[in-house]
Amino acid sequence: MVKRARNQSAYAGGLPEPERWAYAQGDHELRCFRWAGPASDADDDTQPLRFLLVHGIGMGHLTFVRFIEAMLPHAEIIAVDLPGFGDSTEPETPLSIPDTASLVADALAAATAERGIGPLIAVGHSMGAQVVAELAAAHPELVGGVVLFAPSVNAAERTLKQQARRMVQDLFAGKPPIALAAGVYEYLRTGPRWFLKKLGPTLEHSIEDVLPSVQQPALVLVGSRDRVTPPEWCYQVALALPNAELTVLGGPGHEAMIAEGEAAAERVLHWLGA
Repeated sequence: MVKRARNQSAYAGGLPEPERWAYAQGDHELRCFRWAGPASDADDDTQPLRFLLVHGIGMGHLTFVRFIEAMLPHAEIIAVDLPGFGDSTEPETPLSIPDTASLVADALAAATAERGIGPLIAVGHSMGAQVVAELAAAHPELVGGVVLFAPSVNAAERTLKQQARRMVQDLFAGKPPIALAAGVYEYLRTGPRWFLKKLGPTLEHSIEDVLPSVQQPALVLVGSRDRVTPPEWCYQVALALPNAELTVLGGPGHEAMIAEGEAAAERVLHWLGA
């Protein structure tokens, strides 16, 4: 079922208002946001760049604001708020990571005929990288390339206690004010109840099991001071992918997509150009 979402206020920083819609299966609602990007050239037969952005646990599509601003001169952008996060309503029970990927795939399929959505470069941050990996493996017709930004969960630390410790360490590891403010805002919107409910399926999912099935070209990005998904873990992620590159962004931690969105966009465009 596709239903229209309510309009909201303009974005800070000059980001234009997107087209908005919602897709729901039962009480699991997905909010979708679309920025049209640059006008296409009638004489240009190449396919326009299209991106799908999937946020991490406790976050929402606002995680990607700086990335979207940098990408809009080059690409069409579709971002989502997964069930219970951002603008989406909270369901009674959380979906598994594979089922979350299936919900995203169904939402894209339902919107394709109406909006002309073609294959996308799927970008996932943290838990969103788990969703994107499942989406790329199970629905290759929807995904032309993959960007895994700080992909969780580190296989060496797949417990609640270990992840909680790493999140606290990352929080106080010189995080830029913009990343701290945006992260706190998004976590408060989510609330501890739903965060903990969704954390279970996130920890249960082993991204390394699905990575060999991701046949699309892939880019793995991580901040050099990321304590939650450290560079050495992301190196293992890149090795497990059949066709992948790894880039370590200097300085930022796990919320590097918030603080270093422009640098991430520049690296992604360079990778696509290569």
